[in-house]
Amino acid sequence: MTPFTYLLIEFLDELVFGAQGALLPLLQADFGLSYIQIGLLLSLPGYISLFIEPILGILADTWQRRRLILGGGLFFALALFLTALSRSFDLLLFSFILFAPASGAFVSLSQSTWMDEAPTRRDQNMARWTFAGSLGVVLGPLLLGAALIIGLGWRGLQLLFVALTLATLLLALRNIHPPAANHLASTAPPTFIDAAKSALTALRRPNVLRYLILLEFSDLMLDILLAFLALYFVDVMGLSPQIAVLAVAVWTVVGLLGDFLLIPLLEKIPGLTYLRVSVLFELILYPAFLLLPDLTAKLFILGLLGFFNSGWYAILKAELYKTIPDQSGSMLVLDNLGAVLGKTIPLGMGLLAQAFGLGPAMWVLLAGPIALFIGLPRRQATAP
Repeated sequence: MTPFTYLLIEFLDELVFGAQGALLPLLQADFGLSYIQIGLLLSLPGYISLFIEPILGILADTWQRRRLILGGGLFFALALFLTALSRSFDLLLFSFILFAPASGAFVSLSQSTWMDEAPTRRDQNMARWTFAGSLGVVLGPLLLGAALIIGLGWRGLQLLFVALTLATLLLALRNIHPPAANHLASTAPPTFIDAAKSALTALRRPNVLRYLILLEFSDLMLDILLAFLALYFVDVMGLSPQIAVLAVAVWTVVGLLGDFLLIPLLEKIPGLTYLRVSVLFELILYPAFLLLPDLTAKLFILGLLGFFNSGWYAILKAELYKTIPDQSGSMLVLDNLGAVLGKTIPLGMGLLAQAFGLGPAMWVLLAGPIALFIGLPRRQATAP
Protein backbone atom coordinates (compact mmCIF):
# COMPACT_ATOMS: atom_id res chain seq x y z
CA MET A 1 0.00 0.00 0.00
CA THR A 2 1.02 3.59 -0.37
CA PRO A 3 2.09 5.45 2.81
CA PHE A 4 -1.11 7.51 2.56
CA THR A 5 -3.26 4.37 2.74
CA TYR A 6 -1.39 3.11 5.79
CA LEU A 7 -1.79 6.46 7.52
CA LEU A 8 -5.49 6.64 6.60
CA ILE A 9 -6.13 3.24 8.20
CA GLU A 10 -4.47 4.36 11.45
CA PHE A 11 -6.29 7.69 11.32
CA LEU A 12 -9.64 5.92 11.03
CA ASP A 13 -8.88 3.53 13.88
CA GLU A 14 -7.95 6.34 16.26
CA LEU A 15 -10.85 8.49 15.05
CA VAL A 16 -13.18 5.76 16.29
CA PHE A 17 -11.20 5.31 19.51
CA GLY A 18 -11.15 9.03 20.24
CA ALA A 19 -14.91 9.26 19.83
CA GLN A 20 -15.47 6.20 22.02
CA GLY A 21 -13.35 7.67 24.81
CA ALA A 22 -15.59 10.73 24.95
CA LEU A 23 -18.65 8.53 24.45
CA LEU A 24 -18.41 6.61 27.73
CA PRO A 25 -20.49 9.07 29.79
CA LEU A 26 -23.27 8.85 27.17
CA LEU A 27 -23.13 5.06 27.12
CA GLN A 28 -23.20 5.09 30.92
CA ALA A 29 -26.39 7.17 30.85
CA ASP A 30 -28.14 5.34 27.98
CA PHE A 31 -27.41 1.82 29.21
CA GLY A 32 -27.23 2.52 32.96
CA LEU A 33 -23.71 1.10 33.14
CA SER A 34 -21.90 0.45 36.40
CA TYR A 35 -18.17 0.97 36.72
CA ILE A 36 -17.72 -2.81 36.59
CA GLN A 37 -19.61 -2.96 33.28
CA ILE A 38 -17.45 -0.12 31.95
CA GLY A 39 -14.38 -2.06 33.03
CA LEU A 40 -15.71 -5.11 31.16
CA LEU A 41 -16.28 -3.05 28.02
CA LEU A 42 -12.67 -1.88 28.14
CA SER A 43 -11.06 -5.18 29.22
CA LEU A 44 -13.03 -8.23 28.05
CA PRO A 45 -12.62 -7.51 24.30
CA GLY A 46 -8.88 -7.36 24.82
CA TYR A 47 -8.83 -10.61 26.77
CA ILE A 48 -10.72 -12.48 24.06
CA SER A 49 -8.54 -10.89 21.39
CA LEU A 50 -5.50 -12.34 23.18
CA PHE A 51 -6.51 -15.74 21.77
CA ILE A 52 -7.34 -14.53 18.25
CA GLU A 53 -4.73 -11.95 17.28
CA PRO A 54 -1.67 -14.21 17.83
CA ILE A 55 -3.12 -16.64 15.28
CA LEU A 56 -3.63 -13.79 12.83
CA GLY A 57 -0.07 -12.58 13.39
CA ILE A 58 1.43 -16.02 12.77
CA LEU A 59 -0.69 -16.44 9.64
CA ALA A 60 0.57 -13.07 8.41
CA ASP A 61 4.12 -14.48 8.38
CA THR A 62 3.09 -17.65 6.55
CA TRP A 63 0.62 -16.61 3.84
CA GLN A 64 -1.09 -13.63 2.26
CA ARG A 65 -1.58 -10.65 4.53
CA ARG A 66 -3.89 -9.16 1.93
CA ARG A 67 -6.84 -11.33 2.92
CA LEU A 68 -6.22 -10.79 6.61
CA ILE A 69 -6.07 -7.00 6.28
CA LEU A 70 -9.14 -6.75 4.05
CA GLY A 71 -11.09 -9.26 6.13
CA GLY A 72 -10.20 -7.32 9.26
CA GLY A 73 -11.55 -4.18 7.61
CA LEU A 74 -14.88 -5.85 6.90
CA PHE A 75 -15.28 -7.02 10.50
CA PHE A 76 -14.14 -3.56 11.67
CA ALA A 77 -17.12 -2.07 9.81
CA LEU A 78 -19.49 -4.78 11.07
CA ALA A 79 -18.51 -4.14 14.70
CA LEU A 80 -19.23 -0.43 14.34
CA PHE A 81 -22.58 -1.22 12.73
CA LEU A 82 -23.55 -3.47 15.65
CA THR A 83 -22.52 -0.76 18.13
CA ALA A 84 -24.89 1.65 16.39
CA LEU A 85 -27.73 -0.88 16.56
CA SER A 86 -27.17 -2.02 20.15
CA ARG A 87 -30.03 -1.56 22.60
CA SER A 88 -28.73 -3.84 25.34
CA PHE A 89 -25.45 -4.13 27.19
CA ASP A 90 -24.95 -7.66 25.81
CA LEU A 91 -25.00 -6.53 22.17
CA LEU A 92 -22.88 -3.49 22.99
CA LEU A 93 -20.28 -5.73 24.65
CA PHE A 94 -20.36 -8.15 21.71
CA SER A 95 -19.70 -5.33 19.26
CA PHE A 96 -16.70 -4.22 21.31
CA ILE A 97 -15.45 -7.83 21.43
CA LEU A 98 -15.72 -8.14 17.64
CA PHE A 99 -13.99 -4.80 17.11
CA ALA A 100 -10.79 -5.72 19.00
CA PRO A 101 -9.42 -8.53 16.76
CA ALA A 102 -10.80 -6.80 13.66
CA SER A 103 -8.66 -3.77 14.50
CA GLY A 104 -5.69 -6.08 15.02
CA ALA A 105 -6.03 -7.56 11.54
CA PHE A 106 -6.91 -4.34 9.74
CA VAL A 107 -4.69 -1.85 11.54
CA SER A 108 -1.86 -3.69 13.27
CA LEU A 109 -1.00 -5.83 10.25
CA SER A 110 -1.00 -2.70 8.09
CA GLN A 111 1.47 -1.14 10.52
CA SER A 112 3.80 -4.15 10.53
CA THR A 113 3.72 -4.33 6.72
CA TRP A 114 4.76 -0.68 6.46
CA MET A 115 7.58 -1.25 8.94
CA ASP A 116 8.84 -4.07 6.69
CA GLU A 117 8.88 -1.84 3.64
CA ALA A 118 11.29 0.70 5.18
CA PRO A 119 13.26 -1.00 7.98
CA THR A 120 15.80 1.84 8.25
CA ARG A 121 13.05 4.43 8.77
CA ARG A 122 11.06 2.75 11.52
CA ASP A 123 11.48 5.55 14.06
CA GLN A 124 10.42 8.24 11.60
CA ASN A 125 7.57 6.23 10.06
CA MET A 126 6.26 5.26 13.49
CA ALA A 127 6.26 8.97 14.37
CA ARG A 128 4.21 9.67 11.23
CA TRP A 129 1.90 6.76 12.08
CA THR A 130 1.41 8.12 15.58
CA PHE A 131 0.72 11.62 14.27
CA ALA A 132 -1.99 10.26 11.95
CA GLY A 133 -3.50 8.42 14.92
CA SER A 134 -3.30 11.50 17.14
CA LEU A 135 -5.11 13.51 14.48
CA GLY A 136 -7.87 10.92 14.58
CA VAL A 137 -8.01 11.01 18.38
CA VAL A 138 -8.37 14.80 18.26
CA LEU A 139 -11.14 14.79 15.66
CA GLY A 140 -13.04 11.91 17.28
CA PRO A 141 -14.39 13.86 20.29
CA LEU A 142 -15.00 16.90 18.08
CA LEU A 143 -17.05 14.80 15.67
CA LEU A 144 -19.00 13.39 18.61
CA GLY A 145 -19.70 16.89 19.89
CA ALA A 146 -20.82 18.00 16.43
CA ALA A 147 -23.03 14.91 16.08
CA LEU A 148 -24.74 15.73 19.38
CA ILE A 149 -25.24 19.38 18.40
CA ILE A 150 -26.83 18.66 15.00
CA GLY A 151 -28.98 15.84 16.35
CA LEU A 152 -27.18 12.98 14.61
CA GLY A 153 -26.44 11.37 17.97
CA TRP A 154 -23.74 8.89 18.84
CA ARG A 155 -25.51 6.09 16.96
CA GLY A 156 -25.55 8.12 13.78
CA LEU A 157 -21.85 8.85 14.25
CA GLN A 158 -21.15 5.11 14.42
CA LEU A 159 -22.92 4.67 11.08
CA LEU A 160 -20.78 7.46 9.63
CA PHE A 161 -17.72 5.56 10.82
CA VAL A 162 -19.04 2.47 9.00
CA ALA A 163 -19.19 4.44 5.76
CA LEU A 164 -15.68 5.81 6.28
CA THR A 165 -14.37 2.30 6.96
CA LEU A 166 -15.85 0.92 3.76
CA ALA A 167 -14.37 3.81 1.76
CA THR A 168 -10.94 3.20 3.33
CA LEU A 169 -11.28 -0.51 2.65
CA LEU A 170 -11.91 0.16 -1.04
CA LEU A 171 -8.78 2.30 -1.15
CA ALA A 172 -6.77 -0.46 0.53
CA LEU A 173 -8.17 -2.97 -1.94
CA ARG A 174 -6.85 -0.91 -4.84
CA ASN A 175 -3.46 -0.03 -3.35
CA ILE A 176 -2.46 -3.08 -1.34
CA HIS A 177 0.74 -4.80 -2.48
CA PRO A 178 0.47 -8.25 -4.03
CA PRO A 179 1.85 -11.08 -1.88
CA ALA A 180 5.06 -11.22 -3.94
CA ALA A 181 5.93 -7.68 -2.85
CA ASN A 182 6.37 -8.45 0.83
CA HIS A 183 9.55 -9.43 2.62
CA LEU A 184 8.70 -13.13 2.56
CA ALA A 185 8.90 -13.35 -1.21
CA SER A 186 12.64 -14.07 -1.36
CA THR A 187 12.34 -17.31 0.62
CA ALA A 188 9.75 -20.02 1.07
CA PRO A 189 7.13 -18.98 3.62
CA PRO A 190 7.54 -20.76 6.96
CA THR A 191 4.91 -23.17 8.19
CA PHE A 192 2.45 -22.11 10.86
CA ILE A 193 4.30 -24.17 13.49
CA ASP A 194 7.69 -22.72 12.51
CA ALA A 195 6.33 -19.15 12.65
CA ALA A 196 4.77 -19.82 16.05
CA LYS A 197 8.03 -21.21 17.42
CA SER A 198 9.95 -18.24 16.02
CA ALA A 199 7.59 -15.78 17.70
CA LEU A 200 7.87 -17.55 21.06
CA THR A 201 11.65 -17.79 20.74
CA ALA A 202 11.80 -14.02 20.38
CA LEU A 203 10.51 -13.73 23.95
CA ARG A 204 13.87 -15.02 25.19
CA ARG A 205 15.54 -11.81 24.07
CA PRO A 206 15.85 -9.40 27.02
CA ASN A 207 15.09 -6.33 24.92
CA VAL A 208 11.90 -7.89 23.55
CA LEU A 209 10.61 -8.43 27.08
CA ARG A 210 11.77 -4.96 28.11
CA TYR A 211 9.90 -3.12 25.37
CA LEU A 212 6.79 -5.30 25.61
CA ILE A 213 6.48 -4.45 29.31
CA LEU A 214 7.29 -0.78 28.83
CA LEU A 215 4.73 -0.47 26.02
CA GLU A 216 2.00 -1.75 28.32
CA PHE A 217 2.98 0.59 31.16
CA SER A 218 3.26 3.55 28.79
CA ASP A 219 -0.35 2.94 27.78
CA LEU A 220 -1.44 3.97 31.28
CA MET A 221 -0.75 7.59 30.34
CA LEU A 222 -2.05 7.15 26.79
CA ASP A 223 -5.13 5.11 25.85
CA ILE A 224 -6.15 4.17 29.40
CA LEU A 225 -5.99 7.76 30.61
CA LEU A 226 -8.01 8.80 27.59
CA ALA A 227 -10.58 6.07 28.26
CA PHE A 228 -11.27 7.37 31.80
CA LEU A 229 -10.66 11.08 31.23
CA ALA A 230 -14.22 12.08 30.34
CA LEU A 231 -15.61 10.02 33.22
CA TYR A 232 -13.16 11.70 35.60
CA PHE A 233 -14.42 15.19 34.73
CA VAL A 234 -18.07 14.11 34.98
CA ASP A 235 -18.00 11.82 38.03
CA VAL A 236 -15.15 13.30 40.08
CA MET A 237 -15.24 16.96 39.07
CA GLY A 238 -19.04 17.03 38.76
CA LEU A 239 -18.98 18.72 35.34
CA SER A 240 -21.24 18.27 32.34
CA PRO A 241 -20.47 15.79 29.51
CA GLN A 242 -19.88 18.78 27.24
CA ILE A 243 -17.08 20.06 29.51
CA ALA A 244 -15.70 16.51 29.67
CA VAL A 245 -15.54 16.42 25.86
CA LEU A 246 -13.70 19.77 25.97
CA ALA A 247 -11.16 18.34 28.42
CA VAL A 248 -10.56 15.34 26.17
CA ALA A 249 -10.12 17.74 23.23
CA VAL A 250 -7.52 19.78 25.17
CA TRP A 251 -5.50 16.65 25.93
CA THR A 252 -5.66 15.33 22.39
CA VAL A 253 -5.10 18.62 20.53
CA VAL A 254 -1.95 19.49 22.47
CA GLY A 255 -0.82 15.88 22.11
CA LEU A 256 -1.31 16.22 18.36
CA LEU A 257 1.04 19.22 18.37
CA GLY A 258 3.61 17.18 20.27
CA ASP A 259 3.34 14.30 17.80
CA PHE A 260 3.80 16.71 14.89
CA LEU A 261 6.91 18.28 16.41
CA LEU A 262 8.32 14.84 17.17
CA ILE A 263 8.67 13.98 13.46
CA PRO A 264 11.51 16.46 12.75
CA LEU A 265 12.91 16.04 16.28
CA LEU A 266 13.65 12.34 15.69
CA GLU A 267 15.78 13.31 12.70
CA LYS A 268 18.15 15.08 15.11
CA ILE A 269 18.17 13.22 18.44
CA PRO A 270 17.74 9.55 19.46
CA GLY A 271 14.22 8.61 20.42
CA LEU A 272 15.18 7.11 23.78
CA THR A 273 16.97 10.32 24.76
CA TYR A 274 13.78 12.31 24.23
CA LEU A 275 11.72 9.65 25.97
CA ARG A 276 13.75 9.76 29.19
CA VAL A 277 13.31 13.53 29.46
CA SER A 278 9.56 13.43 28.79
CA VAL A 279 9.06 10.77 31.48
CA LEU A 280 10.49 13.13 34.10
CA PHE A 281 7.96 15.81 33.14
CA GLU A 282 5.07 13.33 33.34
CA LEU A 283 6.13 12.24 36.83
CA ILE A 284 5.71 15.82 38.00
CA LEU A 285 2.66 16.85 35.97
CA TYR A 286 0.29 13.95 36.60
CA PRO A 287 0.17 14.22 40.43
CA ALA A 288 -0.31 17.98 40.02
CA PHE A 289 -3.24 17.32 37.66
CA LEU A 290 -4.97 15.10 40.22
CA LEU A 291 -4.28 17.32 43.24
CA LEU A 292 -5.13 20.80 41.95
CA PRO A 293 -8.85 21.57 42.35
CA ASP A 294 -9.11 24.51 39.93
CA LEU A 295 -10.59 23.58 36.53
CA THR A 296 -8.46 26.04 34.57
CA ALA A 297 -5.28 24.73 36.19
CA LYS A 298 -6.34 21.15 35.51
CA LEU A 299 -6.96 21.86 31.84
CA PHE A 300 -3.60 23.63 31.51
CA ILE A 301 -1.72 20.73 33.11
CA LEU A 302 -3.76 18.26 31.08
CA GLY A 303 -2.51 19.93 27.92
CA LEU A 304 1.08 19.62 29.13
CA LEU A 305 0.49 15.95 29.92
CA GLY A 306 -0.72 15.41 26.37
CA PHE A 307 2.31 17.23 24.99
CA PHE A 308 4.99 15.39 26.95
CA ASN A 309 3.64 11.88 26.42
CA SER A 310 3.92 12.42 22.67
CA GLY A 311 6.13 9.82 21.08
CA TRP A 312 5.93 7.25 23.86
CA TYR A 313 4.16 4.66 21.75
CA ALA A 314 6.02 5.49 18.52
CA ILE A 315 9.50 5.27 20.02
CA LEU A 316 8.89 2.16 22.13
CA LYS A 317 7.15 0.34 19.27
CA ALA A 318 9.95 1.22 16.83
CA GLU A 319 12.50 -0.16 19.32
CA LEU A 320 10.46 -3.35 19.59
CA TYR A 321 10.37 -3.76 15.79
CA LYS A 322 14.17 -3.46 15.77
CA THR A 323 14.42 -6.50 18.05
CA ILE A 324 12.46 -8.76 15.67
CA PRO A 325 13.57 -7.98 12.10
CA ASP A 326 11.82 -10.01 9.37
CA GLN A 327 9.17 -11.26 11.82
CA SER A 328 6.78 -8.33 11.77
CA GLY A 329 3.68 -10.54 11.66
CA SER A 330 4.82 -11.96 14.97
CA MET A 331 4.32 -8.50 16.44
CA LEU A 332 0.66 -9.39 16.97
CA VAL A 333 1.76 -12.44 18.98
CA LEU A 334 4.14 -10.39 21.10
CA ASP A 335 1.67 -7.52 21.49
CA ASN A 336 -0.98 -9.85 22.85
CA LEU A 337 1.39 -11.65 25.19
CA GLY A 338 2.45 -8.29 26.58
CA ALA A 339 -1.16 -7.18 26.76
CA VAL A 340 -2.01 -9.83 29.37
CA LEU A 341 -0.97 -7.17 31.89
CA GLY A 342 -2.40 -4.21 30.00
CA LYS A 343 -5.86 -5.67 29.47
CA THR A 344 -6.22 -6.25 33.22
CA ILE A 345 -5.77 -2.61 34.12
CA PRO A 346 -9.11 -1.16 32.84
CA LEU A 347 -11.04 -3.88 34.67
CA GLY A 348 -8.96 -3.28 37.79
CA MET A 349 -9.64 0.44 37.46
CA GLY A 350 -13.36 -0.31 37.25
CA LEU A 351 -13.25 -2.48 40.36
CA LEU A 352 -11.25 0.13 42.30
CA ALA A 353 -13.58 2.92 41.17
CA GLN A 354 -16.62 0.89 42.20
CA ALA A 355 -15.13 0.29 45.65
CA PHE A 356 -13.33 3.57 46.41
CA GLY A 357 -14.39 6.05 43.73
CA LEU A 358 -12.83 7.02 40.43
CA GLY A 359 -10.67 9.76 41.97
CA PRO A 360 -8.48 7.40 44.04
CA ALA A 361 -8.41 4.86 41.19
CA MET A 362 -6.85 7.43 38.85
CA TRP A 363 -3.63 7.34 40.90
CA VAL A 364 -2.96 3.85 39.51
CA LEU A 365 -1.99 5.44 36.19
CA LEU A 366 1.08 7.01 37.79
CA ALA A 367 2.66 3.54 37.56
CA GLY A 368 3.17 4.24 33.84
CA PRO A 369 5.87 6.92 34.02
CA ILE A 370 7.38 5.26 37.10
CA ALA A 371 7.90 2.02 35.14
CA LEU A 372 9.43 3.88 32.19
CA PHE A 373 11.76 5.83 34.49
CA ILE A 374 13.03 2.56 35.96
CA GLY A 375 12.99 0.38 32.84
CA LEU A 376 14.31 2.54 30.01
CA PRO A 377 17.89 1.73 28.94
CA ARG A 378 20.43 4.42 29.72
CA ARG A 379 21.71 4.52 26.18
CA GLN A 380 20.23 4.07 22.71
CA ALA A 381 19.74 0.42 21.90
CA THR A 382 20.92 -1.06 18.61
CA ALA A 383 19.14 -3.57 16.42
CA PRO A 384 20.38 -7.18 16.57
